[in-house]
Amino acid sequence: MKQGNALSLATEHSRSMPKGWEMKKLGEVAKAIYGYTEKASFEEIGPRFLRITDIQDEGVNWETVPFCKITDTDFNKYKLIDGDIVFARTGATTGKSYLVNNPPKSVFASYLIKVHINSGGLLPEYLFLFFQTKTYWDSINEGISGSAQGGFNATKLSDLYIPLPPLPEQQRIVAILDEAFAGIAKAKANAEQNLKNAKELFESYLQGVFKSKIEGDDSSTLDSLCELIVDCEHKTAPTQETGYPSIRTPNIGKGELILENVNRVSYETYVQWTRRAIPKAGDLILAREAPAGNIAVIPENIEVCLGQRTVLIRPKKDKLVSKYLAYLILSKDVQEKLLSHSTGATVEHVNMKDIRAFKIYNLSNITEQQAIVRKLDTLSAETKRLEAIYQQKINDLEELKKSVLQKAFSGELKTEKAEVTL
Repeated sequence: MKQGNALSLATEHSRSMPKGWEMKKLGEVAKAIYGYTEKASFEEIGPRFLRITDIQDEGVNWETVPFCKITDTDFNKYKLIDGDIVFARTGATTGKSYLVNNPPKSVFASYLIKVHINSGGLLPEYLFLFFQTKTYWDSINEGISGSAQGGFNATKLSDLYIPLPPLPEQQRIVAILDEAFAGIAKAKANAEQNLKNAKELFESYLQGVFKSKIEGDDSSTLDSLCELIVDCEHKTAPTQETGYPSIRTPNIGKGELILENVNRVSYETYVQWTRRAIPKAGDLILAREAPAGNIAVIPENIEVCLGQRTVLIRPKKDKLVSKYLAYLILSKDVQEKLLSHSTGATVEHVNMKDIRAFKIYNLSNITEQQAIVRKLDTLSAETKRLEAIYQQKINDLEELKKSVLQKAFSGELKTEKAEVTL
């Protein structure tokens, strides 16, 4: 954010704030310091050495934080104490912060910035909550330092304006948000568990249906049950904005193609990339790696070609129902067997030879396969419906948290409790 724009925005916010509030630069109430440069060691050769990678969503597990060598003088400069806030200043987690609470003897690494509050009129907990607001993250996402790497520096962090109410109001806001966030976290955990349960229910049923297909006396190779099993072109197709979908491994889901953000190719490329076989509706595309094992059925009214690390499979119609084969391959025991060498070791890719030689035991007849597919389709649809409900609940809770934060730092929390519905 440009300095002129930041100042203008701060002035505008000041005018709309409740009586007693003011906008201040972070540097007026706190000091931003770069971290210490040294090699980390897992031998206990000094204090704990906090790095970017040690800061997780749930906080810091100090037992896993490494150590470093440091002089007494440098330790006093870089030590962490209660109430300090550290920030990732570069990389994918740029702007992520951590409120230090009862730390062991420790210092912080060079890719972090520490903010140490030097004013008794600012609560660390209040400031840490501000660093979760949309206002703060908008500043980070706009490139607060203008760095090409997306990082930010201590000077620009110090120039960030924060809304500062009187200390009693800060304490009230912290108490209200702590209570509200605890409720939101509980509701979110319940929704996430329900989402997990829905997925596990379907996977458990799928495993039960195909448990008898991984061993026995009666078996057939996949090659014998299919008209063709064709490998992809082993090179990257040239892409363009419009054209034929090029199915890569990210586009292969659990039984269905994922066409959102799919790469597209020209007609000429499509012809070249389908010279071994033209994919048809009802064919399957299997991911050989990255990750291996996902498989999807090509739907009606779409023409696609294979991207790298994929395989086209066309079952014989009198032997295998395409969707049945997809469900079978996606079942847990079959996945484990497919993704292993003869030694039993799990692999990250599947060879064409192993795919063709893969054995299916006790194969059901076509009528039975169709009946199984109908049952699994019904259960899958219900599972997806429940997943959508729980995922929307999780999204709503995240939006609720943002809304409560916005109200808190705009002076709009008028009661002793946040008005939230969980």
